[in-house]
Amino acid sequence: MATKTAPINMRVEPSVRDIIDAAASLMKLDRTVFIQKAALAEAHEVISNHRDFILAEQAYDAFEQALTAEPIKDKGMNELLNRKSPWE
Repeated sequence: MATKTAPINMRVEPSVRDIIDAAASLMKLDRTVFIQKAALAEAHEVISNHRDFILAEQAYDAFEQALTAEPIKDKGMNELLNRKSPWE
């Protein structure tokens, strides 16, 4: 099965394009590959920052304890959830 490509078009100031081209040239990449690699690296970073997080040992221990602790029983919440709905 052939790999399909999806176009991404953008307009930038000529000075921005020149800087991108200079950086791409230093990396011996064409503009498209350079932009693709840079955008993909940034996308991975953004996703990682929203999914993974690092805690100091003390903060991790507190987090772990909160996850494993017995849930707090809230009398008001129990009453609310056990109350008949108005349409019942």
